[in-house]
Amino acid sequence: MAKEKLIKKQPFKGKVAFLIGASTGMGRAIAKDFVQLGGSVLIIARRQNVLEETAKEIQQKISDKSQFVESISCDATDMEKLKPLLEDFIKNHGLPDYLFNLVGRAIPGYIEQYTLEDFKENMNMNYFGQLIPTLILLPYFMREKKGHLIYFSSILGYLGMMGFCAYVPTKFAIVGLAEALRNELRPYNIKCSIVYPPDTNTPGLKTENEGKTPECVMMSETGGLLEPKEVAEYVIEKTLKNKFHISPGMAKTFRYLHRIFPKVVRWYLDRDYKKARKKLGKI
Repeated sequence: MAKEKLIKKQPFKGKVAFLIGASTGMGRAIAKDFVQLGGSVLIIARRQNVLEETAKEIQQKISDKSQFVESISCDATDMEKLKPLLEDFIKNHGLPDYLFNLVGRAIPGYIEQYTLEDFKENMNMNYFGQLIPTLILLPYFMREKKGHLIYFSSILGYLGMMGFCAYVPTKFAIVGLAEALRNELRPYNIKCSIVYPPDTNTPGLKTENEGKTPECVMMSETGGLLEPKEVAEYVIEKTLKNKFHISPGMAKTFRYLHRIFPKVVRWYLDRDYKKARKKLGKI
């Protein structure tokens, strides 16, 4: 019912969003909702064929001739290639109102199996993949004193868990970036939000699950699983309210508990880890 009311209100009419890493999963779902609520979108990802399919799906949500759906195939971690593409788009279509930074993926594994390159790859994708589009758009946002930056972290952006030692620091880094920008950009009327999605049924999660340690698989079972459209609706709702912390599903409960009772949360995490190791015959 809440979404039906929003569709009637068309809160994004005349607004434009750039969505980085939006060819599948949560990004695609958010782009669909943004367009359905009256806005226009530019979706950016690496795979051209997937982008084209996604753009066609989103196009079906258009209800006004003034709306548009555009796509750019580019690696968000490549500043030299991405910057001229975004700047050219801004010249032709104007400055966006929102930047959704959804780039990221996990490379799970045991700490002793990681190489230094694994840590660099995680940081490049999960941190620099969200920082670079920000650095490109910030001069425009600051000059016009407008804009809303939305970053995607994770429950593991405030809670460390075994099996993700290369991933967790990158998500903490995204939180730190959003916190610092929220403060520094207030005089420029630029808003910031940070999303902490729990496990969500996306192609990225399926790939991640293939490499998860057995302990991780067991420990993740209690966290529940959301669908991309559920996350999208929640993120859109909170973005419209200019919320800084956006925690869909169980992420809200976990974040509250970790903030108020950190020792208890760590105790449960350690207990689950011990139970998983026992079940696997490692104790």
